[in-house]
Amino acid sequence: MEEIERLWSEVRELSLGNTGTVERLQTPPTPLQFLRDFVNPNKPCIISNAINHWPALSLWAHHQAHQAQHSYLSRSLSSSTVSLHLTPSGRADALAPLPSSPSSLCFASAHVQRTPFPDALRLIASPDDHPSLVAYAQQQNDCFRSEYSALANDCDAHIDWATEAFGGALPEAVNLWIGNHRSHTSFHKDHYENLYAVVSGEKHFILLPPTDVQRLYIREYPAATYTYSSETGEFDLEVDEPVRYVPWCSVDPFPPPEKLQEEVSKFPLYFNGPKPFQCTVKAGEILYLPSMWFHHVRQSSADGGCTIAVNYCKDQPLLFPCLI
Repeated sequence: MEEIERLWSEVRELSLGNTGTVERLQTPPTPLQFLRDFVNPNKPCIISNAINHWPALSLWAHHQAHQAQHSYLSRSLSSSTVSLHLTPSGRADALAPLPSSPSSLCFASAHVQRTPFPDALRLIASPDDHPSLVAYAQQQNDCFRSEYSALANDCDAHIDWATEAFGGALPEAVNLWIGNHRSHTSFHKDHYENLYAVVSGEKHFILLPPTDVQRLYIREYPAATYTYSSETGEFDLEVDEPVRYVPWCSVDPFPPPEKLQEEVSKFPLYFNGPKPFQCTVKAGEILYLPSMWFHHVRQSSADGGCTIAVNYCKDQPLLFPCLI
């Protein structure tokens, strides 16, 4: 254990220094600087003033009562049908009690419903009107260039200095995320380089380097999927058939207060180990999230509106789904 803790300390010092914070650049780096200082050492960073020229920053931004924002997005996507992810708690691709045995856990995926975009946006933007349902536009595998292609001119097709640093290869996937404060993403890692641009609201990340894998207690859980009935407004959770198992992180960094001591006793390496890195990515900023870094994500908006982001995935070398 002493050797493992020494490894954690050394990797942290190499990756993020001794400050405990994610480095923030005030201007975009050159391709050489990005490659040398961040990509090669597998080191995350936040880049400010990188997307100020995007029309999306003003067109998708919050306005009074969000009407202008919603009007523009709904008008641009008035004829689009999108994949809307529905859960009872805002925790899709996360652990949940097994229906047949509540003392056991399963890996629960969202109910995915094809929905006209204006209807999807109304569900996301009014979470208090639907207390037992959380809607999140989080479809992956290049959804921005397929389901949301009408918005293509509002953002860059790729981040030019990153593309050059990655050898000129364009991103294999570009995804759009529209959610509210009730949506969370549980701890996980992805097998690709990720550039995450926040357009509206804020994203709150907890980060752990790949060497901290033991602290997250990855275990095999049976896969299950939510189904939602619009008639009753109720969810069912059923284990997938045939049964399959998903390796997933067991740690919830924000357990309910009444369960905190129980979680600390079950997962001491996480709760008693080195403090995870935390950062907030604000509208107009990009987070570079290197491949294999573990991350947990929450989101918020100062005026209670939607949090909107676009991320670019550079696979190393295969396409894996994004889960932010």
